[in-house]
Order: sequence, then C-alpha cells, then structure tokens
Amino acid sequence: MIGLATLLIVLQVVIVFGMIVFVHELGHFLAAKFVGVGVERFSLGFGPKIFGKQVGDTEYMICAVPLGGYVKMVGDEVGDDAPPADIEKSFSHQSLPGRFLIVSAGALFNLICAVVVFTVLFVSFGVHVPLDIPRIGGVMPDLPAAKAGLEKGDDVLSVAGSPVKTWKEMAEKIEQSKGQAIPFVVKKAKDGSTVELTVQPELRDDPVNGGKKFAIGVGADSQLESVSLGRAMSLAVQETWMWSKLIFQNLAMLVTGNASPKELGGPILIFQEAGRQAKLGLDYLLRFAAIINVNLAIFNLLPIPILDGGHLLFFSIEAVLGRPPSLRARELATRFGFLVILTLIVFVMYNDIARIVTG
Repeated sequence: MIGLATLLIVLQVVIVFGMIVFVHELGHFLAAKFVGVGVERFSLGFGPKIFGKQVGDTEYMICAVPLGGYVKMVGDEVGDDAPPADIEKSFSHQSLPGRFLIVSAGALFNLICAVVVFTVLFVSFGVHVPLDIPRIGGVMPDLPAAKAGLEKGDDVLSVAGSPVKTWKEMAEKIEQSKGQAIPFVVKKAKDGSTVELTVQPELRDDPVNGGKKFAIGVGADSQLESVSLGRAMSLAVQETWMWSKLIFQNLAMLVTGNASPKELGGPILIFQEAGRQAKLGLDYLLRFAAIINVNLAIFNLLPIPILDGGHLLFFSIEAVLGRPPSLRARELATRFGFLVILTLIVFVMYNDIARIVTG
C-alpha cells in the first residue's frame, strides 16, 4: 500500500512538472495574445481530454498524458489556410518579428521562471557559501573520489605528501597531478580515524571557468547565509546562466562524441530524480525545478523541426531569403523532425528502463 508520505511526494512532483509545462505554454499564449493571434486551444498534456472549458474563443484543456502541452493558434500549422475572416488573427500572416516573439516566448518564460524559482529558493533558504577549508562537502557518484572512498564531511589533511590547509591548496595539488594517482590522508567524518586513500584525478569539463581541468568529483563544504532580495535576484540570474552554459557544453560533448548517449535520461529518470529531491526537502525540489526549467527552455530551442527552435530556424531562413521556405520543404522537415524526436523518446525511454533493470 502506498503511504501518505509517498503520495505527498508524488503530488509535489506532479505539481512541479505541471507548473513548468504551464509556464512554457503560457509564454506562447500571452505572446500570441499580445501580437493579436487567435488561440483556439490551450492544453496541458496530450491525448484524451480529461477536462475542458470554453472561454471566449479559446478552449482550455487538461489531457491524460502529462508529458507536455500545446497552444493551438489560428493558422499555425504547415499549409493551414485560415478563413478570410480570420486572416488578421492568423499566426502565419503575422510579421516575422511577431512570429519570432510568439515561438521564442515559451523558452523565455521558462528561463524567467528559473530565475524566479532560484530567487525564491535563495531568499527562503539562504545561499550556500563555500568554506575555504579542505573538508569534503559533497561527493559525486561514480567519479574518482567516490571510488576511492572519500565521503561527505571528511577532512583532507594532506595531498601527495604535502599538508593542505585550504580548499585552494587541495585543488592545486589535484591539478598538478596531471591525472596521476595521488595519496590523500583524510580524517574520516564517521569515526574520526585517519586513513590514507589513493585517488586518480581525471580530466573533466570546468562548468565555472570553461575548458577542462583535473578533478576528482568533490564539492567544498559550505555554510548557509541569508541574502537580500536584490542579492538573491542577482545570484539567480548567475545560476541560470551557469546551468545554461553547462547544458550547452553537455550537448556539445554528445555531438562530438566526448559523452555517451547512454547518459541521456527520459521522463522516467526525471520523475525519479524529482521524487528523490522532494524527499530531501522543499529547497532541493525548488532547485531541481529551476534546473528543469532551464533544460526545457534549451531543449525547445534546438533547431529541430516541430520544436520551437525548428520554427525559429525557418524564420531565420525567411529573414535571409526574404520569403519562407517552400511548403514542400517545411512538410518534409516537419516529418523528419517528428522522426528525430520520436527516435529520441524511444532511446531515452530505453535508457530509463535499462537503468531500472540493471539497478
């Protein structure tokens, strides 16, 4: 039997994902209204309709498959000719800047939402400020530190035979190793014993400064500090920008073959991770929600037909040529884009199921 605590976690996760999708579609919806485009349908989810209500010219719906949503505008489909009476409010008859605004507004709203969520997180729970002491604040799974036995709370006493008194000194020793195995002497947090561990750093992307550096997969210990609203907003923008850069770097690694496609996760993995974050507390769930907003924004901006980025690509071609691509070209591109997305969905779902089966 499912307990009340589990049901509450599931409810939190559903609400979070529902809000993320709602924000994205709200961006398209409000931009369409601003430009003067008619909206026929605003739907959260796909498939069979669970609930629907007609308000003015728009039907608002909640559907059975909660894996997204859509805004159906007048004249927004390839080859869709609006009736003469609807020409003025047809999407395809709007100016190029107007169409750019409508299509890009979904991703823009997700990025704005990420900033808002990060701001609420920092104001409500404070900001983790790293301490410049050689104490392990966190360990990433499956990376050198975790494999060697380093754990959260361990105090690093020496690296490569030299005492270290600051986090900076420890990081410099790791970088100087050039990937060679180095001995660590640490005081274990769990029992206070002093042990020697051998850690072999590996070359990894540096999400903060760019480029690559030798690392072992640990984070510095930190303390919480309260911040003002203005400071929280500034940090929220920085955090959103940092995650945006990191996601683009990971995409580039996938394209160049420097990262395995097996690392990609789909809806099952995302919901599992959301559940884990919800168990850890509201602050963890809020951070996760902000990061998913950034992921959704960037994914939708990829230049794949049927995604927002594909439409923006068509608009860019139109801006260069002075006319839109032919109807036949757009139809073929849309079919190709659908095939790409369908293949991606099948692949990430396979990855998710394989992770469950293999543990």
